[in-house]
Amino acid sequence: MQKIETKKDYQNYVDKVSPNSPSMLNFIKAFCVGGFICVIGQGINDFWLLQGLEKTDASGATSITLIFIGIALTAFNIYSKIGKFSGAGSIVPITGFANSIASPAIEFKSEGLILGVGAKLFQVAGPVLVYGISTSILIGFIYYITTLGA
Repeated sequence: MQKIETKKDYQNYVDKVSPNSPSMLNFIKAFCVGGFICVIGQGINDFWLLQGLEKTDASGATSITLIFIGIALTAFNIYSKIGKFSGAGSIVPITGFANSIASPAIEFKSEGLILGVGAKLFQVAGPVLVYGISTSILIGFIYYITTLGA
């Protein structure tokens, strides 16, 4: 074993034993999978438009459909395999958010509906909702104050 006395020695040791990350391959996988999810989303949006929904209603229905698909793939343990392959490519779209909310809830379902599913469901969504709502209130207040004299 190599003697480590300084930070530089430690960094050299870490560089020596750590595998190199195939960054370019990871970028390509993330781009392709994320892009494919977006293509599926566009197809779903076009489907809802063909069903006669207005553009804004079709967008909402598309979001709901993608969330449902993300949760279904999470429940059947497929989304984790997609995530392992593509990394951030599966996390960024709305399906990734659905996965991040549903995954802890599904994992802790054995602890019951309240302490298992209910508590873990908001483990990720809670901070997102709190900061999202707080930020929107703050921005709305700033907008109101700046347009008061106009």
